[in-house]
Amino acid sequence: MKLIKKRIRHAESRIPLKFKIWLYFIIFTVIVFALLWVFQIFFLERFYKGMAYRSAMKSMDTIVESYENDYKNGYKTLFYKTLSSVAGENEQCISILDKFGRPVTQEHILGKCIIHDRNNKNRELIDNIDMDDDGVIKGPMINPYTNKEMLICGCRIGTASNTQGYLLINSTLEPVGATVNIIKRQLMIITGVLVIMAFVISLYLAKRIAMPIDRITKSAERLAKGDFSTKFDGRGYLEAKKLADTLTYAEKELSRVDTMQRDLIANVSHDLRTPLTMLKAYAEMIRDLSGDNPVKRNEHLEIIISETDRLALLVNDMLDLSKLESGKQKLTPSEFGISGKLGEIIERFKGLSEKNGYHIMFTPDEERIVYCDVVKIEQVIYNLINNALNYTGEDKKVFVRQINKEDGVLVEIEDTGDGIEEDKIKLIFDKYYRSENHKREVVGTGLGLSIVKAVLKMHNFDYGVRSTLGKGSTFWFKIRNVKKNSE
Repeated sequence: MKLIKKRIRHAESRIPLKFKIWLYFIIFTVIVFALLWVFQIFFLERFYKGMAYRSAMKSMDTIVESYENDYKNGYKTLFYKTLSSVAGENEQCISILDKFGRPVTQEHILGKCIIHDRNNKNRELIDNIDMDDDGVIKGPMINPYTNKEMLICGCRIGTASNTQGYLLINSTLEPVGATVNIIKRQLMIITGVLVIMAFVISLYLAKRIAMPIDRITKSAERLAKGDFSTKFDGRGYLEAKKLADTLTYAEKELSRVDTMQRDLIANVSHDLRTPLTMLKAYAEMIRDLSGDNPVKRNEHLEIIISETDRLALLVNDMLDLSKLESGKQKLTPSEFGISGKLGEIIERFKGLSEKNGYHIMFTPDEERIVYCDVVKIEQVIYNLINNALNYTGEDKKVFVRQINKEDGVLVEIEDTGDGIEEDKIKLIFDKYYRSENHKREVVGTGLGLSIVKAVLKMHNFDYGVRSTLGKGSTFWFKIRNVKKNSE
């Protein structure tokens, strides 16, 4: 059974949309006409007789009500007027009999009436009324003169214990065979015309509805082949426009990802090739030239170690970022003083600062105890300071500030470099993106800010960057999990 369902779904998935729309429209048309034929041809007589019965019973209720309210209270003229009106409007013969079955008054509308004929069976009808629990009868009778079916209804006036009289109503039941034949011919003509119209209209509508999807599908096929200049035309209806807009957005993102992928391959290749080339070169130099010279050998070994560290840093950053983005790394939060931690990290840069002439100015605020993953927050602060050192200006100054807020602790790292263009700010946290606004060799892997972004998103901390061209950039993040009034 599962195999059959699978095959059916597979077959359905290969049917074009416009054919499905056309098919559904045709099926709907066939169902509508089938219902029309069934109700108009097969149930017409039943509907007609039901309406005739309901009309006779309604007439009977009206006359009995008028008899009780008008005739018995002396308003006989009003009662006779009601009787005449009911008989004329519904083409019914009406006869009112006393409790002995003798005629009291009557309205004779039809030419040959059963209840007004000399050989009528009114006595038999009265007996049937008396035998009925509700004192009401209704049903067809054959007119002996016309040999046609007629409708007879009757009821008791008063109660079974206090019978005041009887009411009999006779109405015609016209044969519907001729009517059915006429309707059948009309339906055949109408069905033929409308089926042809439905076929043409449904074909046109199916084509119109499927046209935007076809256009978008062809554009999507070009996109799948790597053409990121594809335009998606969603004209036609709202859903197609939404689909086209979504695919246009996807195209932009894919184009961006493709560019980033190319940059990633280029950057990784460059970052790997340079240290590997140097490792090989200096290893060969040790083998061929400096193997017996301790000073040169140690110098070359130091370079090999340094380049090995660069490779290890690149690989570690790539692994860290992969784990962070995949969700495999979990947070291990703990309490620590943020002011002390910032001072400790800045102290680690003291050697680099003294060696290369950098100046890291730290402006602390009152100590606050924060609750987060200390190792990962250290990584964030270290990467932001390292990024500021790479891009700061000729004065080689970097400013680190701790600003206590009501809702947390704001940490800012500012450089005095050339700044970042407004349209590039949104890219600054992307993998391997490097700003071109620097004047010295950048130390790092191009993954530092991506790691910062991933760690802060895991903590659900706010972060961002403010930048002014020619004046520098300020990277910031806010730690929200804080114990206030800490000593």
